[in-house]
Amino acid sequence: MNKAGVVSDTILFSFVAFGVFVWYQVFSGAPSKSSKVYFLDVGQGDAELVVFPGNIKVMTDAGPDNKVMTSLGKALPTGDHYIDLAIVSHPQLDHFNGYNFILDQYKVGAFIINGRSDTKTVYEWPQLLAKIKEKNIPLITLGAGDSITYASDTIDMLSPDKDFIQSGELNDTGFVELIKTPEFRTLLTADTGFNVEDYLVQNHFDLKADVLKIGHHGSKTSSGANFLAAVNPKVAAIEVGAKNMYGHPTKEALARLASTTVNIFRTDMNGTVEITAEEGKLKVLTEKQ
Repeated sequence: MNKAGVVSDTILFSFVAFGVFVWYQVFSGAPSKSSKVYFLDVGQGDAELVVFPGNIKVMTDAGPDNKVMTSLGKALPTGDHYIDLAIVSHPQLDHFNGYNFILDQYKVGAFIINGRSDTKTVYEWPQLLAKIKEKNIPLITLGAGDSITYASDTIDMLSPDKDFIQSGELNDTGFVELIKTPEFRTLLTADTGFNVEDYLVQNHFDLKADVLKIGHHGSKTSSGANFLAAVNPKVAAIEVGAKNMYGHPTKEALARLASTTVNIFRTDMNGTVEITAEEGKLKVLTEKQ
């Protein structure tokens, strides 16, 4: 399918910030009512939440376990237990398993997957698919060239294409999502590495984004120099667990980021990171200083 419409039965609400935040002004622009992007602190894993105007909530990934419940509960107002769209970038435990806990307490309008179901986990992925089926939640498969639209906001799926989705390396199958709002653009990269990045750059995809989720938690085989130049982000978010066994983010990835002018935030150091545009500025709020 080429487009998935976003439908919600939720109502408007006044956003209540969670905790005490550190505030950073990053760049100037035209003032506008803004969407919010959260990089949730879920330890060693990915979980991103976008809240569009009208309280339309699109979540990509949910981390490896129930840590997502605490971060999600802080980001959303008390009593708000509805997610319009839940996206699984690719079926690896540190990206999808938190949804098994979310579905016990939240209603979800629809799930979006990339179509791959082979995973080394023993039971968590089939468990999630069974819960989705049991709750009669629509399950939609998307890929490169598809998009999700709501009002003036769009999520373009840049990858995986028909070749990457068949890759023997499951990280190659992860969604690369370009989120476009009137105020700013965000690029989510799942666990994709140099080969996907190079493909997007060499085929002249429009990668320009104000906010970049660093690929594969800062792996040494992600965030190549040409890719960073093409995206040219003002803010980069690294979703990573403290003292993780993989050594993420790696010194190689950090060195490539240091050679740019990007402002870097890390969930292991800053906790949940919230980004929005207000009064003509991109603002970053962090849970911890």
